[in-house]
Amino acid sequence: MKRRWLFADQLGPHFLDEPGQPVLLVESKAVFRRRVFHRQKAHLVLSALRHRAAGDDRVRLVRAETYAEAITEPVSVCHPTSRGARRLVQRLKNTEMLPPRGFATTPEDFVTWANGRKSLRMEDFYRDARRRHGVLMEGDEPLGGVWNLDAENREPPPRGAGHLDVPPPPPIADDEIDAEVRADLDRWQHEDGIEFVGTDGPRLFPVTRTEALARLRHFIEYRLPAFGPYEDAMLAGDPLMAHSMLSASMNLGLLDPLEVIGRVERAYREGSVPLRSAEGFIRQILGWRDFVWHLYWYFEPGYRASNELRARRELPKWFAELDADAVQARCLSNVLAGVRDRGWVHHIPRLMVLGNYAMQHGWRPAAVADWFHRCFVDGYEWVMTANVVGMSQYADAGRMSTKPYAAGGAYINRMSDYCGGCRYDPKARTGDAACPYTAGYWSFLARNEEALAGNHRMRQQLRGLHRLDDLDAIVERPRP
Repeated sequence: MKRRWLFADQLGPHFLDEPGQPVLLVESKAVFRRRVFHRQKAHLVLSALRHRAAGDDRVRLVRAETYAEAITEPVSVCHPTSRGARRLVQRLKNTEMLPPRGFATTPEDFVTWANGRKSLRMEDFYRDARRRHGVLMEGDEPLGGVWNLDAENREPPPRGAGHLDVPPPPPIADDEIDAEVRADLDRWQHEDGIEFVGTDGPRLFPVTRTEALARLRHFIEYRLPAFGPYEDAMLAGDPLMAHSMLSASMNLGLLDPLEVIGRVERAYREGSVPLRSAEGFIRQILGWRDFVWHLYWYFEPGYRASNELRARRELPKWFAELDADAVQARCLSNVLAGVRDRGWVHHIPRLMVLGNYAMQHGWRPAAVADWFHRCFVDGYEWVMTANVVGMSQYADAGRMSTKPYAAGGAYINRMSDYCGGCRYDPKARTGDAACPYTAGYWSFLARNEEALAGNHRMRQQLRGLHRLDDLDAIVERPRP
């Protein structure tokens, strides 16, 4: 049987044709020379590769400068997750490329769904996927009679609570492989000049299928019931809330998304998980995760450079270097510290604190997407292209999102405890106490009024813009 070359995001058994198939894994140092990754992301990827090879004589792990020099025999490989990797596979001799795995919907089914549509919306795709895979369905109808329970999943955090009343995920113990990886990364920094951002620390995410399955079981039993109502809420002292922290495991290929979806649906049908939590979590995987994967390939290669709002400012040094201590806004400082210390924050801080700030201040969308790719343990090019360029930065003028996700301090105040104790006032637009998000929101609307005028979902906000008696002062306020 031909050896299967597995990229570092294809490490689960569903990327093999049968359990005994011989495997090739490649550690390419050139990957880490090209970009400045978060130290914990580099550790996670290398640890996952080495754990996959440990104790298995059917697995050959090659440590090389480049992928090309490691391919010395005929191999097969599942379709990679980036255009660059696909071009590499197509150039190499004796390399057979198979269809992609690790996603629920096939490319053929997505293209059939997408072709001829005037707009591509995740909700429409999600409903089609639910029908296609028979997920949370009762015959031809969705369970509960409603496709999407998002309206029930927007509760603010419990008043006065410093954390949700759910147990934390089971801890992960570093082992001798992690120690070896840490020593190698230290040497790369000191001897090879390879740079990283973020702090090092104990490994927080699974690198083996056994660890990932344990996290999945724990999440479904103990944390998923609270996920639904509080999935959009934030607490300064509880960065995990009830989120699964399974995105890194799925993006390493340790878990098959249909396997995860099946276990969650079973928990709902057995009565241990409410529908709004099961549906909300499944929507993230069967809907959103698959949607952004397929958009990466369906949109033209130049989509990543989209910049319809003409945002041209470079990332400031404090943001690029994860210098949370340089920031006075409590929400932004706390979230940036989470990226620095864990390489992970959940989806609302990503969208409404980090992405919202970047869009308000006109940072280049491609640079923002690259930052998310490098600084998050679950970040990959396919993940961040549509997520950041399209949704977070609205740089495609609505090709995959119905409106800009711009919000002022009132949203953050409602959905978190960040504003208490912050030196800024979420209600203030001008003056020393002006909230950067509130002032930034109105400045963003004023700067992009013409571009947003045709968006019916923005009409009310744009009408409100001209009722402000301090708009000139807001617009003239320096942007950090």
